[in-house]
Amino acid sequence: MSFTVYLSGEIHTDWRDEIKRGAEDAGLDVVFTSAVTDHDASDAAGDCLGAEPNAFWRDHKSSKVNAIRTKTLIQQADLVVVRFGDKYKQWNAAFDAGYCAALDKPYVTLHGEDIVHPLKEVDAAAMAWATTIEQVVEILKYVLRD
Repeated sequence: MSFTVYLSGEIHTDWRDEIKRGAEDAGLDVVFTSAVTDHDASDAAGDCLGAEPNAFWRDHKSSKVNAIRTKTLIQQADLVVVRFGDKYKQWNAAFDAGYCAALDKPYVTLHGEDIVHPLKEVDAAAMAWATTIEQVVEILKYVLRD
């Protein structure tokens, strides 16, 4: 069975590459997609629509251009992994999880125990809560087993 997995969340660590390596090492037939992870490129996604002196409107336009990619890839995914990191608040990741819940799209959260309380509603709608990359890979191995 082939699977498409959308990787949502923090962009400051190499967790996406670790999951990809784990899936490849396990011989899993998985296609991984994600948002644009180049922070500057993401912030400038709407700049093609014209210069914007007001930061709010620049962010507004860029978020809408980014949403074209995000919404499309989440809709096409069989599973979404939503990573919440330690250093930054990933409001976009929480939004992605809510979008998955609204679509009835299965998702797995990936985060440490120290943020269980603020993510209780996000975790409640998830199919699983993982604390390690290895757990995510094990879930993929189980789901894709013959």
